[in-house]
Amino acid sequence: MTLVATRTVLTRAEWTDAAEQHAHRADALTADHRARASRAQKHPVEDFLFTYYSYKPAILRRWHPGPGVVLEGADERAAWRWYRAEPEGMRVDAERFRSEKGSTYRGIVNLLRATLDRPAKFRCFGLHEWAMAYRADEVRHAVPLRLGRDGTDAVVDAHDLTCTHFDAFRFFTPEAVPLNRTSLSRDDQVAREQPGCLHAGMDVYKWAVKLGPLVPGSVLLDAFELARDIRTLDMQASPYDLTDWGYAPVAIETPEGKAEYVVRQRALSERGQALRRAVVDAATEAGDTPDGADFLPPRSVL
Repeated sequence: MTLVATRTVLTRAEWTDAAEQHAHRADALTADHRARASRAQKHPVEDFLFTYYSYKPAILRRWHPGPGVVLEGADERAAWRWYRAEPEGMRVDAERFRSEKGSTYRGIVNLLRATLDRPAKFRCFGLHEWAMAYRADEVRHAVPLRLGRDGTDAVVDAHDLTCTHFDAFRFFTPEAVPLNRTSLSRDDQVAREQPGCLHAGMDVYKWAVKLGPLVPGSVLLDAFELARDIRTLDMQASPYDLTDWGYAPVAIETPEGKAEYVVRQRALSERGQALRRAVVDAATEAGDTPDGADFLPPRSVL
């Protein structure tokens, strides 16, 4: 948000307006999910971000200005965790957050920096979802396979699996695991994560949530929108037939489908890199630099 980025102190009218606009945007982004939840209905594509990451819509409504911004007349935020009083008003207590979060904070920033500095790879073609269904008696989603079971297996057999994201790789079927070019583990996540990976881009949303008040509200919602758009391509390129849900397939088993996938993957990767930079810049405001390259991931999101 330009207003937050160019000012040190926001009047009460300014920051309450920003917070209200943020809440309206968040509500619009989650409206369909909340309506389905009230009817106990599920959507195989759009509900994923609320189940995989287990973050409730209310998290998206809470606006933070990010570090270095003082909010005039914000006494009600004295009860908010990681806020502190200044002579002019309340501000995010970034120093306390970094101290209390310790290894989690350092790990997230170091992972994001490592991904920022690494060249993107664009030849996976979204085959992770296919590898999760490879020679499986049961599949992960309650929708039919577009090419059937044998056709799905044949696509995997005809391709080189080059997944670089552990949280996708760990759901490969046992038969698909040895087909991946590299065996992945949590311990080497920092060394393997690369910005062309759709799931790594989706995770920018997760890291933004975990960095809490350090991330300005506009960046958080941008990260959610990126994750939503990534999920859409992820499932369009998957082996599942989602035409009844309004999603045209990206047939990655064909040259035309591969070309479409890579074009869209590149665009999403560029958005992901911009958001990684925004998150890192906000989290490390005032030149703060985490020491070491340790990455101690938070508890699994599943």
